[in-house]
Amino acid sequence: MYKASVKELIEKFHLVNVTPDIDVSELEITVSDINRPALQLAGFFDYFDASRVQIVGNVEYSYTTKLMEEGNGKEVEVYEKLFSYHIPCIIYCRGLQPREFVFELARKYSTPILITNDKTSAFVSEIIRWLSVELAPRISIHGVLVDVYGEGILITGESGIGKSEAAIELIKRGHRLVSDDVVEIKKISEETLVGSSPDITRHFIELRGIGIIDVKTLFGVESVKLEQNIDLVIQLEDWNRETNYDRLGLEECYVEYLGNKVACHSIPIRPGRNLAVIVESAAVNHRQKKMGYNAAQELYNRVTGSIKNKSNE
Repeated sequence: MYKASVKELIEKFHLVNVTPDIDVSELEITVSDINRPALQLAGFFDYFDASRVQIVGNVEYSYTTKLMEEGNGKEVEVYEKLFSYHIPCIIYCRGLQPREFVFELARKYSTPILITNDKTSAFVSEIIRWLSVELAPRISIHGVLVDVYGEGILITGESGIGKSEAAIELIKRGHRLVSDDVVEIKKISEETLVGSSPDITRHFIELRGIGIIDVKTLFGVESVKLEQNIDLVIQLEDWNRETNYDRLGLEECYVEYLGNKVACHSIPIRPGRNLAVIVESAAVNHRQKKMGYNAAQELYNRVTGSIKNKSNE
């Protein structure tokens, strides 16, 4: 299970911690969903997920005011029950200020209270997006990830087959490096995989016979990128005369990472083949397919149409 810390949350969204005496360094968030505790403040705790971050907006704040006006102390009762579930934290949006009894309960249960000036709906959207990335399932694979014409191309293959050399040539042609040697892949959704580099090897490429190259320093900041969606996988393999390679591309092949399928091409390597040009062509062709144009299918339609016309003559 992947985790994010409350401390990271505070730093990311520039939240104001109004309970500085509570240590947030050990508090963890394990789910990407959030909860607005309107039902809980009304006393309904069935199916309450205490592992979620709690967000208080105008609705919850106004309801608390109404409870306080009744003067029977019910607001303290429902808040104490909420805090007793040991929630990760509670965040007040729109700069709303917690009541004094909320501070007392927060200290009692060691639950931090945070404040943001952002509007509730906008803040909820941003925090869910961030937590979805931070808590996404992930794996590390051996390969090179480059951004070619906006398409994330993951180049895989055996060690020493030429992945890094192809990446250097692509960088010289104006494309951007995301990661060399080890690519960390996160599953953001059922449709999206995002690749990035481990911190320790970010912006570096290893070239056999030369050593380590700092791409950012050598080619400039425009030649690197921190992360990129993975749109296409290119598998490099040694040329084998006995293998029948796909020459039309009518049928798509796929490779699976974390349950998501990604289009894949197997490229045979032999002397004289320009890998950078091949990768560029594959990226452009893949973009065309996403836009609804398939060159292989167009050729097939022309051929079958020509045959049909000749048979009717």
